[in-house]
Amino acid sequence: MAYFKKPKRTESTRPRVRYTGPRKPSYLEEHQIAYVDYKDVKVLQRFTSPQGRILPRRVTRLTNIQQHAVTAAIKRARHLALIPYVTDQEAY
Repeated sequence: MAYFKKPKRTESTRPRVRYTGPRKPSYLEEHQIAYVDYKDVKVLQRFTSPQGRILPRRVTRLTNIQQHAVTAAIKRARHLALIPYVTDQEAY
């Protein structure tokens, strides 16, 4: 097996970091919601798709800790039948 040296990184080969500007606040930060309650169905439905799937972080703009709390609250509300697992959306 032949050994090849990696080329040195120069200005042209260095990966560029894009500046996207200031981060938009999430829904929880805008409304000063510190604790995500599993009984608050209206708030939890904002983070689910029309089919009932949990939306990803890149869509909801939540932090990692907030996303874990929302996911746990949605799963708990589903288990207690406050939120459906799947909805009958035939519009899609």
